Amino acid sequence: MERPTINYETLVRITKAISTIQDPEEIVLITVEGVTHALNVKGCALFLFSEKSNELRLAGYYGLSDEYVDKGPISAIRSIASSLQDRQPVAIFDVSDDPRIQYPEAAIKEGIASILSAPIIIGDQLVGCMRVYTAEPWEFTLTDVNFVQAVAQVVGMAMEMCRVNKGLKESIEILEMMQDPKSLVDKRRTPYEGVPKSFTTQEMTQSTA
Repeated sequence: MERPTINYETLVRITKAISTIQDPEEIVLITVEGVTHALNVKGCALFLFSEKSNELRLAGYYGLSDEYVDKGPISAIRSIASSLQDRQPVAIFDVSDDPRIQYPEAAIKEGIASILSAPIIIGDQLVGCMRVYTAEPWEFTLTDVNFVQAVAQVVGMAMEMCRVNKGLKESIEILEMMQDPKSLVDKRRTPYEGVPKSFTTQEMTQSTA
């Protein structure tokens, strides 16, 4: 397999494409496709970490078959767990002979030889990981690892910005709706609203009769 030259221009092209998109799903798809072509590998996938189920949920992929991505739930404690626990990139040279692979048979059937897993961390929170798959045994270089790790962080921040912007937009829409006179119910109180009623002398006489 011919190794491409990874440089800052490649990273800039991918990050620039990501920065112009506000849809998280589209950001993921652009990213996994861009990484696959940049590294000239078999495929790439992005997973989001579910703390509740302790699983990795597939967010998007490129270059992989539907059969492979539907092979079963991805356990965060069985599938290259050290990448998530230690929050460091982990490279698997031979998927057929590595206990850190959860589904080795499925990987072999898919034609996957090596895998690189890079965690996605926002602040102190683990939000997922990006994984690169090769069709031939691949000794990932430091340049490869740094590139994938950089893209993983960029896509993580982009998705977080989408979430923040969506929340901000929804908040603004709620405020605008609250300020719209057509949507307001007149809740203004008169100066005497809620104050006990004053009785006339006649009413007082009648009530004590």
